[in-house]
Amino acid sequence: MALERTLSIMKPGAIRNRLTGTILQRFEQAGLVLVGSRVVHLTKEQAEGFYEEHRGKPFFESLVKFMTSDTILIEVFEAEDAIASYRKVIGNTDPDIAAPGTIRADFAKSKQENVVHGSDSPASAAREIAYFFNDDEIFSPVKS
Repeated sequence: MALERTLSIMKPGAIRNRLTGTILQRFEQAGLVLVGSRVVHLTKEQAEGFYEEHRGKPFFESLVKFMTSDTILIEVFEAEDAIASYRKVIGNTDPDIAAPGTIRADFAKSKQENVVHGSDSPASAAREIAYFFNDDEIFSPVKS
């Protein structure tokens, strides 16, 4: 397996409900290494640009409104098979069918307010990471 990176967003609900430490601990326990992080309050334009692929869908406007309602925590994780590992920890987008013990099953209110976002493929991860970070803002751990 190759070392890869994935983008993570802790959405407004995670911040409001003070779940960031709990969620971060789950990622670290799964072997994901934090290599980039920032707190952001998205503008409407930033949220629309990030979710451009959903423009025109019935949920687009409410998603943008939710994602701009408060601060979010954006992270980059690195690990062997990081995307699949991350997605296993977060669970299905719909918390009603997410596996017990996943972040979304445990903390999400709905499909839209599902606490976290994660890249779903290497191409998405590359695009999403580049949307929020420059290369010099991501730091792989020093190997000893």
